[in-house]
Amino acid sequence: MPGFCKVTLICDKDSSHLMDTRDTPEQAELRRTARRLARELGPRRVADLDDHTRSERLAEAVRSAGWLELRHGTADGDPLASGVEAAIIADALGEAVADVAFVGPILAADLARRAGVGAVDGAVVAFSPDLIDAAVVPGAATNTPILAVDYAIHGPVAAYVLVPEGDGYQLALAETDGASSGADLTRRIRSIPAGVPVVRVPGQSRRLSRDDLDAWAALGLALTSADAVGLMRGVLDVSVAYAQERKQYGVAIGTFQAVQHLLAEARCLIEGACSAAQYPAWAVDQLAPDEARAAGRVAKAYCARAARTVCETAVQVHGGIGNTWDCIVHIYLRRALLSSQWFGDEGEQLRQLERRRLGVTYGLP
Repeated sequence: MPGFCKVTLICDKDSSHLMDTRDTPEQAELRRTARRLARELGPRRVADLDDHTRSERLAEAVRSAGWLELRHGTADGDPLASGVEAAIIADALGEAVADVAFVGPILAADLARRAGVGAVDGAVVAFSPDLIDAAVVPGAATNTPILAVDYAIHGPVAAYVLVPEGDGYQLALAETDGASSGADLTRRIRSIPAGVPVVRVPGQSRRLSRDDLDAWAALGLALTSADAVGLMRGVLDVSVAYAQERKQYGVAIGTFQAVQHLLAEARCLIEGACSAAQYPAWAVDQLAPDEARAAGRVAKAYCARAARTVCETAVQVHGGIGNTWDCIVHIYLRRALLSSQWFGDEGEQLRQLERRRLGVTYGLP
């Protein structure tokens, strides 16, 4: 498949986990459809972000396609689609820097499914201020500011929080109608201040265990890594096109060896990130929760660092115009910053992997 990794088999060191990374016919069609829709309705210029008619058409297309329901539960409690299908959509939307909520609602639906309830329409998950973990609220109201991430509606936003109960957690909802903030101009972040009441979600059939939260976090790591892979591919395409068109001294800058080296290195980083991101998307539903989360940590550590490097390379290739508001590469860079920080950047992932594999804690709880 053009632009996609050519590796077909991935296995761990003892070959006990073997996966075929080739798309099934259904997945290949999903990928083609998602990319086509995102390219047609996503922003092509910075000014397009202010075109509310276009963004509403994009949001409606995503809803109508059923993509927000991929992690809803079936009759036996399993998700309607695997982490691989969800990652395919995240990759396609990232490639087009599509200004539509996807990862936020998907994470909310997956968490609600694990608690045995249907997802509240438009709800997302509230995170701690560092965006690493789902927000935990021990009382009847939020005791610290928390963040609702990647929501799709205007007006009040409902966000799931975790309420400790016994040896697990139950879901509750907090609402906020504050202003959006954050560097990413394609996905909304809203602060929920301290003192906001939380209401238990009725009808929960089970408490969320540590395994549930590990599996859910594994999905989050897989989706944010897939988003990073997509946005890297998109910003590289923009940069290559610019290098072919922009002329200095009468020739295209793409003929300059220094520019070629920058773009070639970016392509190598993308190929590595693509390979790294495929395994955790599969692992979400195939491996034990702690193993799936560890796989996600490895991918995120690579993808977070690579995404920033590739986006900074794009700015450099664009030269002076790359530092202006009207150049779309800063939209990719801003999105990369959120995707890198969401569920923890490379430093966080490497520290946790070191803790898990070597027992090194550095004072961590």
